[in-house]
Amino acid sequence: MRFDELQLEDAILDGLDAMNFVEATPVQEKTIPVILEGKDVIACAQTGTGKTAAYVLPIINELSKGGYPENAVNAVIMAPTRELAQQIDQQIEGFSYFVSISAVAIYGGTDGTAWEQQRRGLEMGADLVIATPGRLLSYIKLDAVDLSQVSYFVLDEADRMLDMGFYDDIMQIYKQLPSTCQTIMFSATMPPKIRTLASNILKNPVEVEIAISRPPESIMQTAYICYDAQKLKILEDLFAASRPQRVIIFSSSKLKVKELAKTLQRLKFNVAAMHSDLEQSQREEVMRDFKNGKIDILVATDVVARGIDINDIRLVVNFDIPHDPEDYVHRIGRTARGTNGEGLAITFVGPEEQPAFSRIEKFLGKQVYKIPIDPQYGQIPAYDPASHKKGSGKGRKSSGKSAGSSRSRKKK
Repeated sequence: MRFDELQLEDAILDGLDAMNFVEATPVQEKTIPVILEGKDVIACAQTGTGKTAAYVLPIINELSKGGYPENAVNAVIMAPTRELAQQIDQQIEGFSYFVSISAVAIYGGTDGTAWEQQRRGLEMGADLVIATPGRLLSYIKLDAVDLSQVSYFVLDEADRMLDMGFYDDIMQIYKQLPSTCQTIMFSATMPPKIRTLASNILKNPVEVEIAISRPPESIMQTAYICYDAQKLKILEDLFAASRPQRVIIFSSSKLKVKELAKTLQRLKFNVAAMHSDLEQSQREEVMRDFKNGKIDILVATDVVARGIDINDIRLVVNFDIPHDPEDYVHRIGRTARGTNGEGLAITFVGPEEQPAFSRIEKFLGKQVYKIPIDPQYGQIPAYDPASHKKGSGKGRKSSGKSAGSSRSRKKK
């Protein structure tokens, strides 16, 4: 469907035309009309589906018609991280180019000058406030913002906000909103905790579900079936054979991220760590250095996997298995975004991780190619996920043989 078929104002369509936006994505096609009708929405859609435009466009469209209080906050968009808040703010700037809409982004990790600028923006009544939960709640407690006239409340990446412990903050903010507020919630997954949150804040919502997309075929997905103690040596040899550049290594634990980054630094690799213990200014510096090529390897938790666009990533390494298949898709989706559209993903699979990796393969609908491991690394575990499930016996071992049943590289 084309955007000019979605009952949007001419000024909004002019902005889309200037940005070369013609065809709406599925989530935009399904969500925009519902929001324009004034209904609450709960949408399941992952990063990369165009979800930001799906809620920003109809809100800007309605605000542009006038009739909303001046010098008041008319819409609040919640985001889990500063990076995502900044990206949303940038998209709003583009979409609202031909309309008179004010917006302010509210997030932590800033100096006193930025704090004061954000406070003034809130007091003057920006039409749109894009905020992280903790920082907005700080302004609320200081009586620096009035949310009593908000017409639209959006939770973007709601599942991630709950994972980060923001449930209480979200509910405190929600209690500041008028009962007439239209609420829109986007989440990449729909676990029970999201359903619970939705039941507490949404009124007869329309459900929009966009199937989780599979990774593009241009990403060559591979795996090493090995013991945990063998992972680092295999990784070291890979990097020794070919100098790593534009590489992201994911680990599910910030402790593992710190340890792996330090180990690679001792091995003289140009590496930096990205995790939630870093100050915001430190995170920004690391991301800037990585994007500019000053850092070859970024070792990160899943905080980088969603909501941040980094082009020309050559290799993504899953040093351990992510918690669910959707996280795997988010992780490896960081590659294949450059001009050539190609990328490589390598996943290390320890014995206890085999059942989780098997679930990923079922989700993908195909077997991931298992790279044969050189006998120099010693014994390797057989790929037998069923034998490693809780309550089963230990997996069988093989000696000096390739891991898995694949014997030749599958064409991607």
